[in-house]
Amino acid sequence: MTDIRDRRVLYFKGYLFLVTGLLAGGLLLADAPSWRVAILLAVCVWSFCRFYYFAFYVIDHYIDHGSRYAGLWDFTKKQLRGGRAKRTESSSEADSSPEQH
Repeated sequence: MTDIRDRRVLYFKGYLFLVTGLLAGGLLLADAPSWRVAILLAVCVWSFCRFYYFAFYVIDHYIDHGSRYAGLWDFTKKQLRGGRAKRTESSSEADSSPEQH
């Protein structure tokens, strides 16, 4: 299976995730309508979003420059193995430049 490259399909996929999440959250709140459930749902969604940011941005930009993961499952497998992502030649050069702080 190849990567999706068509912008329209990518936008459709992104908005489909948004609609699915809103529908699931709405159904959950309809099933158990309380402020407690709403707040716990909001904290859950926020926490998973921050983890996703950590896995794909923080790791690449601040911890292991040049690391690339195909998705959360790939990230998890590499972390459980205890290994760092293989460095590319260009990322190794960027790490040794004096401009890096």
